[in-house]
Amino acid sequence: MSWKRTHPCGVLNGDLVGHKVTLNGWVNRRRDHGGVVFIDLRDRSGLVQIVFSPEVLTAEQYTIAEGLRGEYVVAVTGKVQRRPEGQNNPGLATGEIEVYIESISVLAEAKTPPFPIDKQVDVDESVRLKYRYLDLRRKELQQALIIRHKVVHQVRNFLETKGFLDIETPILTKSTPEGARDYIVPSRIHSEQFYALPQSPQIYKQLLMLAGFERYYQIARCFRDEDLRADRQPEFTQIDLEMSFVEPDDVMELMEEMVLAVFKEHSNKTVTEPILRMTYQEAMSRYGSDRPDMRFGLELVDLSDILKACTFKVFASVLADGGVIRGINVKGCGTSFSRREIDQLVEKVTEYGAKGLVWFNIGETIKSPVAKFLSEEELQSIVQTLEGEVGDLLVVVADKQDVVCDALGRLRLFLGEKLGLMDERALKFLWVTDWPLLLYDEDEGRYVAAHHPFTAPNDQDLGLLETNPAQVRAKAYDLVLNGVELGGGSIRIFERSVQESMFKALGFTMEQAYEKFGFFLEAFDYGAPPHGGIAFGLDRIIMMLTGVKSIRDVIAFPKTASAIDLMVNAPSEVSAKQLRELHIQVKG
Repeated sequence: MSWKRTHPCGVLNGDLVGHKVTLNGWVNRRRDHGGVVFIDLRDRSGLVQIVFSPEVLTAEQYTIAEGLRGEYVVAVTGKVQRRPEGQNNPGLATGEIEVYIESISVLAEAKTPPFPIDKQVDVDESVRLKYRYLDLRRKELQQALIIRHKVVHQVRNFLETKGFLDIETPILTKSTPEGARDYIVPSRIHSEQFYALPQSPQIYKQLLMLAGFERYYQIARCFRDEDLRADRQPEFTQIDLEMSFVEPDDVMELMEEMVLAVFKEHSNKTVTEPILRMTYQEAMSRYGSDRPDMRFGLELVDLSDILKACTFKVFASVLADGGVIRGINVKGCGTSFSRREIDQLVEKVTEYGAKGLVWFNIGETIKSPVAKFLSEEELQSIVQTLEGEVGDLLVVVADKQDVVCDALGRLRLFLGEKLGLMDERALKFLWVTDWPLLLYDEDEGRYVAAHHPFTAPNDQDLGLLETNPAQVRAKAYDLVLNGVELGGGSIRIFERSVQESMFKALGFTMEQAYEKFGFFLEAFDYGAPPHGGIAFGLDRIIMMLTGVKSIRDVIAFPKTASAIDLMVNAPSEVSAKQLRELHIQVKG
């Protein structure tokens, strides 16, 4: 028989009843019913039930059908018929019909897979990754990659209509380790010299603006040699773009249009519009996070001013040392939380880096381990400031500002999940703007870029770059969705003098700056337009669209949390000959 298919499995319907079709696919499930063999045949488009009856097939063909097992690859030809009355399967797109097979050819036999393909069962992830080609046969993963394809197609079409050009930038580039660690590639031709894999196309896309292309985009592969999490991989994909002659509003408004279109098209959740904007400072003060989840309240409230005259030693010493006191009102939990649950909150904030947590349970009286150290006026001020009512639980942390923000911000997320406050049907986007340009790194003993070294400072703060770098705000903006950063961008520095000042603030000598970025600084001497852009994590966008918990479930061939590809066993050793050609000696 010819095994060239006429139709995909998942498109068959009642309109084709009486038609002869040839199907190709995998045996998804097999059932024997009184001498008749039923097979669910699977291809990328879906499933269809096919029927092998000894009344239709030759004895030889029926024997082949009886020998079919899961994951065999077959070609079949038969007639589409309606299922008998009462036997329709409404849960299946092809559930009103079945195909009575007249001929069959086994294209490939298959061993029993190490885990079921046709059932949703828990499988150890290391097994899934080792047999990724089998894992990818599962409907959930195939659907995630199909959505990924559609999103990329939609983004390309959108940017095309907005005048963007798709331009590739180099994969082998120069190491500029400012931020995450580079992946280094040795050069055989140039002994003892190395390329780096790009962490992003940042410098190249800015050079494209200097070259006059005005609007660039790329679905860019990027590489970072850093510790991994569920939402991070050593190699990942960005929707990367850059625009000339723009201010922050121009970039954000265009990206809102694109992102909202993507989520409306591919998600059945409720998108809240318009997208709110919030400064970095406000986000940290109210939510303890630069990527706040806006689906619920539990906002942080500052208590520092009302307690500045407090004699309670813990509070007084924190304020005297320049720290802050902030609290959260956990509505109604003063009566519903057990003492063990309250103690769990104390344990959580210590895990998050705080020294402890003070709680106040509001009933007929205010119960708290520290109530005896506070005056009645101070207790009432805390309750009023946190808008406490009978039955509420107030939780308070006193420490350095960054510690308080992190501890209460993470406790807020813990409580939001514990109390079921996170609406799983809601998509709440937020722009976080006016980021600090620089953050002080205690380990390195210097300032580092909050985004990257090419981010433009706020015009009003430019004079502070040399005198008070910590106070300089950036023309930077991040798009956050339900507490997850989808992407970040900024207006870029386009004047050589400002870029040199930025390198100086980062602790570079001019010699070091010219060694790493001399070509870039020189480019500014030939007329650079104001420009800015943004990069979105494509993997994170698909993760949010599909609702999976790990970014690995939206990437065809991901690596483990320790950056290993279990399927091909990479990284792996190379031959001594290869090492000699690269002038590399491996020391044990």
